[in-house]
Amino acid sequence: MLAVSSAAILAAISLFPLPPAAAAPVPRVDAERSLGGRAIEMDVFSPAMNRVITNRVIPAAGGGPAPTVYLLTGIGGGTDGISWWDDTDVRRFFADKNVNVVLPIGGAYTMYTDWQTDDPALGRARWQTYLTTELPAVVDTRFATTGRNAIAGVSMSGGSALDLAIQAPGRYQAVASYSGCPWSSDPAGITMISAQVIRGGANPGNMWGAPGSAGWQAHDAFRHAPRLAGKTVYVSAASGIPGAIDRGWGFPPVEAIAGACTSAFAARLAQLGIGAVHVDRPTGAHTWGQFEYDLHDSWPHLARAIGA
Repeated sequence: MLAVSSAAILAAISLFPLPPAAAAPVPRVDAERSLGGRAIEMDVFSPAMNRVITNRVIPAAGGGPAPTVYLLTGIGGGTDGISWWDDTDVRRFFADKNVNVVLPIGGAYTMYTDWQTDDPALGRARWQTYLTTELPAVVDTRFATTGRNAIAGVSMSGGSALDLAIQAPGRYQAVASYSGCPWSSDPAGITMISAQVIRGGANPGNMWGAPGSAGWQAHDAFRHAPRLAGKTVYVSAASGIPGAIDRGWGFPPVEAIAGACTSAFAARLAQLGIGAVHVDRPTGAHTWGQFEYDLHDSWPHLARAIGA
């Protein structure tokens, strides 16, 4: 047999170099559609979820660099036709304001968080990564932005907005929760969050692991409230008693629970010396009339924080 030296083998291999490794996918704009006026619908590819997410965007009125506010919707993710866009005056309200308004569509029953395990009902949910990293990267590239951001959520996403502000501390200078319930790892929080996830046919254990485990504790806004220090925080809810503020049929018991959660969270912030704005409305029954009013009421606080 012929003896072949290792040097000869290496020399032969060098004649056939390996192909370069494929670049990791990056978030990108896949398509845009006009919604009339300045508003557009923007499809963004999410590498974390390996799919395209649709977002409505109202670009800033000023024309120059502007901050951005991200508005999250409720339990149906907006795919059910129930959202800020469908049920409030959000487009008219922001028409003359120097701020980019981004309204993601999707995320129903996911709590807008990164799930540990893909779920048979919801698929791959990596909403924290999308909202705090992927989508802002695309928005900051596509639009003239100042890099200052606020995030706000309603109902299911109220607590999620606070959690996202805690999980990505450098991303948001302001956060608002309208009729949310900002805790997760105590028995009451586990029950409320699990009920929302189960309503979507999903398994709560696939989200943060076994209920009450370290994963749930890591996303407990009540537990990690100190991390909100230095941010503008606005939390609001009502009694659940229907009133003039409402528009349409609501969910009085849900609002009563949200009111109790929000008051407890506001007390926690006060105990920590974090000067949040807390609005405890005497009437309001978990309706879009109430949510619209609170968005208007919170805007001066959010705007000051992000320079809008």
